[in-house]
Amino acid sequence: MKKNTKRWFICLSSLITIGLMSIFSINQYVQKIGMSHIVEADNAPQADAILILGARVYSNGNVSLMLKDRLTAGYELYKQNKAEKILVSGDHGRKNYDEVNTMKTYLKDKGIPTEDVFMDHAGFSTYESLYRARDIFQVKKVIIVTQEYHLMRAIFIAKELGLEAYGVASDKHSYDKHIYRGVMIKNELREIAARNKDFFMAKFLQPEPKYLGDVIPVTGDGRATDDKQE
Repeated sequence: MKKNTKRWFICLSSLITIGLMSIFSINQYVQKIGMSHIVEADNAPQADAILILGARVYSNGNVSLMLKDRLTAGYELYKQNKAEKILVSGDHGRKNYDEVNTMKTYLKDKGIPTEDVFMDHAGFSTYESLYRARDIFQVKKVIIVTQEYHLMRAIFIAKELGLEAYGVASDKHSYDKHIYRGVMIKNELREIAARNKDFFMAKFLQPEPKYLGDVIPVTGDGRATDDKQE
């Protein structure tokens, strides 16, 4: 009985060890691919669009610090003529929560013409944002803007979907000073899990997003996306 218990314990320990090694190996692989295509803003090539990935917005219409930094970095790239159009992608799945219109308003208030800002109302995940950028907005070459921890995964997904993708990190603050350290650790662990999930999603499965819809080429007028909640 003791021998059987010991064998089961050894088998279980081996499986756990192999599982953890696989998780962290995939995490490092995604990070490596992503980091190889992160560039400084000045060195970013010209692209079809600057893709700004969404983040939390508040009920009073203000954007979170992380999202403000993403929008600022995207605005700076636009002013450097790195792309003629900006695509903001985020969650607008509910009437009382709207990332993309908030993002577009922020950019318009900084002087960017409304026709140059496209909204993806159904960017419910990083994978969906990149898939829809390719298929709905007909983007082929893209500069992705988000924080570095997130950017590595976004670039990996974009590459697996066949996009020519570059990333500019929008880390303008040390965010662990603004939220509890325990939350930061939780977010880091969540990102490791997300990298593993999206590794299989983008590399092997490539399912269609929840919503697709009509093609809206990013070469056109961004006002075509106004008030189009999916």
